[in-house]
Amino acid sequence: MTELTQDFTAKLYDNYSSNVKYQAVENAITSNGFLKSLETRAGKVNNQPVFSIDLTNDAVTNQKQSGRCWMFAALNTFRHKILTEFKLENFELSQAYTFFWDKYEKSNWFFDNILATEAEDLTDRKVKFLLDTPQQDGGQWDMIVAIFQKYGVVPKDIYPESVSSSASGELNTYLNKLLRQDAEILRQVARDGGDTQAKKEELLQEVFNLLAANLGLPPQKFDFEYRDKDNEFHKVEGVSPKEFYDKFVGVDLNEYVSIINAPTEDKPYNQSYTVEFLGNVAGARDVRHLNVEMDRFKELAIAQMQQGETVWFGCDVGQVSNRKEGIMALDVYDFKTALDLEYTQTKASRLDYSESLMTHAMVLTGVDLDENGKSLKWKVENSWGDKVGAKGYFVASDAWMGEYTYQIVVRKEFLTEQELKAYEAEPRVLAPWDPMGALA
Repeated sequence: MTELTQDFTAKLYDNYSSNVKYQAVENAITSNGFLKSLETRAGKVNNQPVFSIDLTNDAVTNQKQSGRCWMFAALNTFRHKILTEFKLENFELSQAYTFFWDKYEKSNWFFDNILATEAEDLTDRKVKFLLDTPQQDGGQWDMIVAIFQKYGVVPKDIYPESVSSSASGELNTYLNKLLRQDAEILRQVARDGGDTQAKKEELLQEVFNLLAANLGLPPQKFDFEYRDKDNEFHKVEGVSPKEFYDKFVGVDLNEYVSIINAPTEDKPYNQSYTVEFLGNVAGARDVRHLNVEMDRFKELAIAQMQQGETVWFGCDVGQVSNRKEGIMALDVYDFKTALDLEYTQTKASRLDYSESLMTHAMVLTGVDLDENGKSLKWKVENSWGDKVGAKGYFVASDAWMGEYTYQIVVRKEFLTEQELKAYEAEPRVLAPWDPMGALA
């Protein structure tokens, strides 16, 4: 260890206090806040919310105090389709419904992984990884696909929000407390040579009871009534959630693939990847990503929007992002002029040094293209309600997209034959803590 001497600290003190610019900046920041004081006019001027391709202006949804962005983003892509095809207004699919089944399935997933690692010590890194977060609100595209395919969807009016779905902190705390206790029980039953499946089923009843009490018992059959924009009345009787999906959504989820941009040396492009322990529904398809270069990544997103379909995407939303104005751009704050600070890490370095990873999923609903068809800026539908951004929508500069976006979901038809072959090849398995396993 190297001691910080008084003489060295005095030198730093003198360097700061002798710089009149820093004194002015200190006055601004201490009175107005750090980022607010560094906002630029250029960031707003260069990122006006006008796009050559603009697919939707629907009212946005609000995930409130929960980490369900990945669900909201997926359900919002379906919502755009339903609103158009069935002439609906003010319609949402139930995010609480998918939330219930995801937590139920994640609990079973956790139990299976605890049993699979039963022979390892509690100090083993993988066991600790499991116990640190038995389950959480976040997820990945392939995980929400697994929920849709097994459980379908329902309208929000049929399975509305509860306190615990809108503000999930208490539920997560006490569900994880229960799951860690259950992990100890299951490890002991396994070591005693007992019936782990019978014990697991007993424990899952407790999990189910906790979820149902907090979120409500999910419907198995329901009637759906609505009036369309032409004021015509419609009623569908006795439909199951899977039947509702088939009738009102009708999207073949097997035709969609996850594309990532991870420019680190350990992840060559045009290769598929999966992540150990990452999933929710036992027996469903694995989480799988195809890694491509950023130019190709953007081409695929543009191609899908040019065909009239919005794009689920994952990014590091908090990086150089002005939440109030709804701008995500590298020029939104000026650190260099104010404090002579330059953030120079590359995208690869930020991933390698734990500075960045995917934290949030949203929907690309528009893009501004130049005369050569290259992207200039992107329209983003968020799920934080209409009080942030431009009535809930954000603008992402093209440079920001390149630096802080990690994942999109597009139809297979846009991939080349070589890319599709790479996606379908046996994936390389990444460690559970790899940044490409981050949950939105």
